[in-house]
Amino acid sequence: MTPIVSIIMGSTSDMPVMEKACKFLDDMKVPFEVNALSAHRTPDAVEKFAKEAKGRGIKVIIAAAGMAAALPGVIAASTTLPVIGVPVKGSVLDGMDAMLSIIQMPPGIPVATVGVNAAMNAAILAVEIIAVADEEMAEKMAAYKAGLGEKIEKANKELAEVKYAYKVN
Repeated sequence: MTPIVSIIMGSTSDMPVMEKACKFLDDMKVPFEVNALSAHRTPDAVEKFAKEAKGRGIKVIIAAAGMAAALPGVIAASTTLPVIGVPVKGSVLDGMDAMLSIIQMPPGIPVATVGVNAAMNAAILAVEIIAVADEEMAEKMAAYKAGLGEKIEKANKELAEVKYAYKVN
């Protein structure tokens, strides 16, 4: 099985955040890989990875980074594949520093960016990108999104059963 989504993080300490992306991709039966590469500590490896990703069959890259958050941008600079940045919450500015670093890319080097620690949304976006040219993935995404609505409808019915003295309905 060849991976079509690559999850890259600057450090294995980001894995608790990225676990949700891994689980979503696994649940959707999307082949993926996970690696730790640092834009600052292993810049040559990051560039090599980015330049070779498309040739290896990767269709979308999800790159997580905290603090200065250079990893998604460095990857985007060396590939034509879509890159989705996941800002990781740090200890100083609660991930806002990482988010602002990722979204402020120069013209020609875009990085799609999700919310702080929003790894699952990054995985959903990756599958949606793939689904543009893959009918099976499109059907999986349609079913997933329909399921979201069903969960809310069920929750609303359960709320209707909750009783309070002054609750009207």
